[in-house]
Amino acid sequence: MLIQVETTRGSTLYERVGGQTFFDALVEDFYAGVQTDPILRPLYPDDLDAPKHHLALFLAQYWGGPHTYNEVRGQPRLRMRHLPFHIAQPQRDAWLSHMLAAVGTSPASDEDQAAMAAYFGSAATSLMNH
Repeated sequence: MLIQVETTRGSTLYERVGGQTFFDALVEDFYAGVQTDPILRPLYPDDLDAPKHHLALFLAQYWGGPHTYNEVRGQPRLRMRHLPFHIAQPQRDAWLSHMLAAVGTSPASDEDQAAMAAYFGSAATSLMNH
């Protein structure tokens, strides 16, 4: 998957939402749901610190921030990285539900929330492998 930068109104979403701090908080809110989700929790390691860090870096990069994710982890290759995990409709729906809840309570504008929701819906569906 190529990294693209979503831009409107002459700036990136990364800039409009306040940078890395926004994505760190978004990921924390998302993982608060994952930690107690009986469908998703078994897919994650006991220690969630590394997955949180990786997701926050990826999202920041995707939405126009620094390319730190690529420097730390290499190209995202999301589909390849998720192949070892059973991702069917229930896993997709649970993941998307927690992510959309985090987006919905974020301070991002309605327009930026809609852009993130559209991306997350598409990405979650693309990662289904069962």
